[in-house]
Amino acid sequence: MEQKGVFSPWHWQVMGLFFVTILKLASAQLRYSLLEESEPGTLVGNVAKDLGLNTAGISERALRLGSEQSQQYFALNLETGSIIVRSRIDREKLCGTNVNCVLPVEIVLEKPLELYRLEIEILDANDNSPVFQNVERTIKITELAAVGTRFPLEKAQDPDLGSNSVSSYKLSQSKYFSLNVQSRKNERPSPVLVLDKALDREEQAEHKLILTAFDGGNPPRSGTSLITIIVIDQNDNAPVFDNAFYKISLKENVRLNTLVIRLNATDKDEGLNGKISYTFEDILSEDITNVFSLDSETGEIRLKGQLDYEKHNSYEISVKALDHGTPEMGGHCVIQVDVEDVNDNAPEILISSVVSSIPEDTPPGTTVGLLRVSDRDSGRNGEVQLEISPDLPFSITSTQNHYSLVTHGLLDREHTNQYTIVLQATDLGDPQLTTQTAINISVTDVNDNPPSFERSVVNVDIKENNKPGALLCAVSASDKDFGENAHITYSIINSLFNGSPAMSFIYMDTQNGNIYAQQSFDYEQAQVLQFTIRAEDSGTPKLSSNITVYLHILDENDNQPLILYPGNSRQAPAQNPVPRSLPAGSLITKVVAIDADSGYNAWLHYNIAKATDLSLFKVAPHTGEVRLARNFQEMDSPVQNLFIVVKDNGSPSLSSTATLLISLEDGSPKEGHYSTDLLSEAKQSPNVTMYLIISVVAISVVSFVTLIILLTKCLRNKQQITNPEMNQYIGHSHKTLQLNPNSTLRYMEVSMMPGSQQNQYSKTGGSSDINRDTLNMMKSLNFPQLKQLVNQSDDVISGHFEWRDTAQVR
Repeated sequence: MEQKGVFSPWHWQVMGLFFVTILKLASAQLRYSLLEESEPGTLVGNVAKDLGLNTAGISERALRLGSEQSQQYFALNLETGSIIVRSRIDREKLCGTNVNCVLPVEIVLEKPLELYRLEIEILDANDNSPVFQNVERTIKITELAAVGTRFPLEKAQDPDLGSNSVSSYKLSQSKYFSLNVQSRKNERPSPVLVLDKALDREEQAEHKLILTAFDGGNPPRSGTSLITIIVIDQNDNAPVFDNAFYKISLKENVRLNTLVIRLNATDKDEGLNGKISYTFEDILSEDITNVFSLDSETGEIRLKGQLDYEKHNSYEISVKALDHGTPEMGGHCVIQVDVEDVNDNAPEILISSVVSSIPEDTPPGTTVGLLRVSDRDSGRNGEVQLEISPDLPFSITSTQNHYSLVTHGLLDREHTNQYTIVLQATDLGDPQLTTQTAINISVTDVNDNPPSFERSVVNVDIKENNKPGALLCAVSASDKDFGENAHITYSIINSLFNGSPAMSFIYMDTQNGNIYAQQSFDYEQAQVLQFTIRAEDSGTPKLSSNITVYLHILDENDNQPLILYPGNSRQAPAQNPVPRSLPAGSLITKVVAIDADSGYNAWLHYNIAKATDLSLFKVAPHTGEVRLARNFQEMDSPVQNLFIVVKDNGSPSLSSTATLLISLEDGSPKEGHYSTDLLSEAKQSPNVTMYLIISVVAISVVSFVTLIILLTKCLRNKQQITNPEMNQYIGHSHKTLQLNPNSTLRYMEVSMMPGSQQNQYSKTGGSSDINRDTLNMMKSLNFPQLKQLVNQSDDVISGHFEWRDTAQVR
């Protein structure tokens, strides 16, 4: 085996340029020689050794053959790194008559990805003997043929090249004939039969000759052909061509039926002996007769098959002209047709290696494919330029018609999950020919996108007294990633309600984001519940985002009015003595009631449902004050029963009934009479007096605190006017001081404010047109409940009182 390494200065320059690139594609080229027909397993060369790889490096860098053609004829011994023959190589079948027969072989290494180009020259072996197309041939020669007449003989064919091809001929011994071998430059020798002695048919009508062809191999091979010479009489002049040799050039893309040449031969004889017909020599191969046609009468040679410079760049056509005499005589000529190359072969793009997918975080400059281009044409027709489709994050780098496909931009699977890279190879011929091929590379996902909600805050309304397990709402997040990176689970984080974890109030389905009630909510206990939901993907590392949910509990009319006075006694109601002399409009008593609900549900309405005399008393519908509707008359019953219904404004409306027993007394009211009774009652019930004093003090404190809060809020609103973003909300503020149904005093301000996680959100009853996300509710200011100040037993406010003060209490 012969090993050659070519390291010219330009090779070193290319190698230096290459190592600047990322691919590290080998520019120096190894060259081996191999004799054709070598047995499978024959060692070609140790490529690992020549590339400087040790035994461990062979497996670590995944040494392999790159192209299918390389794998067809050769194999790699992965233990030694040697290239061996996989199957027999027939040089003549592989390269035909080309002088140089070189098989390109690609060696691919990984970690990092490298490509080495090898050339294996297939050396010719003398494995073919010369062969004549016609083993036997008959030649008719008139006895009048002149001495020295020459008769072209069939050339022997030998697929071998160089010295292994046909090099000489030998003719068997004859006194009439000799052999002349003609040799032209770059042409195989041509045997010519020469008449050395005049023929005499009467002496010998037939001659048998054996033509032997020898090649130049060692040892030489040979082939024979039997030539039978038949001597004929008559016709003593043979046709003669204008020229014995013609040379013509044709472009390979000329159209069929194109005239190649019009031959002309003349014969000095007359009549049939002077009439000439043209025909191909029977020694021509089918490669010629399939491409050219000859008109036997006109001598025109035309093109009947397509020329192909890449298959045959030259043809040698032997033509003979025969007269019609008896015996017929002929003349001979040779036409050499040279084929000129035209750009009729499109470039080829051969992909050696390419990855099918890459992660989206692949850095720019990463090699993802190796490829090369070729063109069967020659000269500029075979020079190729390779281009890549624009506007893609990929580019190509080249080294001697070998290219690397590399990334040159950032990838984003969420933007583009697959790229179709179109490569276009264009030669420099005229006209230019182009070939395109597409490479599909998919981009695999990396967890680079957290889950996202459509908004950061969600407001949900639910009526109190809901059923446990009821669906409150559903939150949903989306993730631009794919697969596990986009699989989202939900959870509740860092949320406490009145010191209790959120999970004691609500339950969340971690897979679909549904939120359910764990228990029935009570508006009177809590109006707004705030909790944070986290959406987390399943990627590595995990990414997450949060959303705040405000659960607004809406009040229902689930509490009936509670009557504080008169107290609900299981015994008969206490009598309230009233003098008959009281004028109309006097305050008799007052029904005091509260409702634990809020808003419309806590608005109370007082009405006399039944009375001994409906015309005698009237009740204020909003305050519960019972007054004398007219003056007493003698006919009025001394005992009057009043049944006062207290209804709330809810739907459906709930009510309670207070029973009053009023006794009429004769006589005029005395000054200080009722005050004396009050004092006496106060002595009997010292607790009531104390409670009333505490109530007065509490109301004073509440009024003072309320005034301070209102001043503070006014000053704060004045400061907010300077904020342009808040100006639009200044006119949407509503401040109220409200007596709650649970007997607490609450200051409430409802204003249009930008949403914030620091605010508590609420929705007032019936205001469906207000944006839920912009309602800001301050916390309640709770004061001692009236229930704590007033004893709820039957003795509470159960004395004989006379309400002399006519002012309304609201």
